[in-house]
Amino acid sequence: MIDNRLNEVLFPRSFRKDYPRAMRGEGCFLFTSEGKQYLDAAGGAAVVTIGHGVEAVGRAMAAQAQRLAYVHSSQFSNAPAAELALKLLDMAPPSFAASGRVYFTSGGSEATETAIKLCRQFHLEAGQPRRTRIISRQQSYHGATLGALSVSGNTRRREPFAPMLSDWGQIVPCYCYRCPLGLKHPECKLDCADDLERFLQREDPSTIAGLIFEPLSGATLGAVAPPEGYVQRIWETCRRHGILLIADEVMTGIGRTGKNFAVQHWGVTPDMILCGKGIASGYAALGAVLVAGHITDAIAQGSGAFLHGFTYNAHPVSAAAGLAVLDYAAKQRLFQRVEPLGRELREALAPLSQFSVVGDVRGMGLLMSIEFVNDRETRAPFPPDANIAPRIAQDLLDKGIVAYPVQGCADGDRGDHLLLAPPYVITSPIIKRLADTLVEVVSELDRTHQAGRGGPPVLHANS
Repeated sequence: MIDNRLNEVLFPRSFRKDYPRAMRGEGCFLFTSEGKQYLDAAGGAAVVTIGHGVEAVGRAMAAQAQRLAYVHSSQFSNAPAAELALKLLDMAPPSFAASGRVYFTSGGSEATETAIKLCRQFHLEAGQPRRTRIISRQQSYHGATLGALSVSGNTRRREPFAPMLSDWGQIVPCYCYRCPLGLKHPECKLDCADDLERFLQREDPSTIAGLIFEPLSGATLGAVAPPEGYVQRIWETCRRHGILLIADEVMTGIGRTGKNFAVQHWGVTPDMILCGKGIASGYAALGAVLVAGHITDAIAQGSGAFLHGFTYNAHPVSAAAGLAVLDYAAKQRLFQRVEPLGRELREALAPLSQFSVVGDVRGMGLLMSIEFVNDRETRAPFPPDANIAPRIAQDLLDKGIVAYPVQGCADGDRGDHLLLAPPYVITSPIIKRLADTLVEVVSELDRTHQAGRGGPPVLHANS
């Protein structure tokens, strides 16, 4: 009776789905109340970095809770938050370590909200009150709150709430597989980066406060990495027009792409770096905004106060979790494992290219994606109601593997991909198991797709 009641009290992500009840985690694996083992090939949602069940993190959190569980950031500072801020700044591009500051939140969406308001207040302090707009890229996603959703360009996620959202404008994404400008790299000469300059020619650049972007597009496009020169060009354009560049590294930061932060692949120093997910590897709800010195100086020397705050800013126990995660990662040299393991994962996924339903396999480090297509020659996506990505993910789940299915990568509505973001403790045998199972599931999809002569596939009974 009690067990049945437990199934009815949580508000689920979907009322049409039955969720296994996770009871324990260890390394790359999760274990349910029914005793089934699942390989967490998505790290939840690109969250888990150091693996599940690391006792040192739990001990650090418990010890901190016994000493000091909570103080309000308007009344006290605390040592774990200060120590974690120092570690994050040391991991960032050099100018952050020299003069930057860190504003802690409870997650990525709060980090985006903070950056939006901080961007606005910076320009007010600098005597530029007309700068009110934060622009982004089409098909982007920066968080679930209304402010974060306002700067997200993904039509599927915006549509139900559109009347409640601001629309400050978007530029085209950098998405070579489906170039929105109909061009090909390298002949395109990075024309998608020049779309920012064209936007500023159409609009009044003196009204633009900031540009927010993911250096490596995460969930909504599926681990799309830009060509060399793209990130540098939009950075230079922002600097030339006095626009703050906000790097959303909620998914790509904290070692996920093989560098501490993805922007370091291109030698760029944005004005703000947003963190979340991997910063505490899921052991606590934690996010952060790394803020460049010139922004904090403008407020410190101006009004002296940032008009913003959350109840759980710089929470001591969450900060202790973040510290313990980074300490464990350093001792185990986990960040150094990401790049070679990423190459191994990409090589293991190479056999997927034999299937007509696989359009692209892409990514960096341990953030990879497989995009599925109805027609590989034309790159036409499946119709949304075919639910290809969710159905493949369910087939994988039936075989004990958790992946992250997303729809809408082609145009916001159509387009299916699976995101893979395993913990950094993944091993070669686990990679082989993951790849072999993906080949098995995708081969069945391909077989039924070919049998249907291009129609929506019908997967096997377990799907």
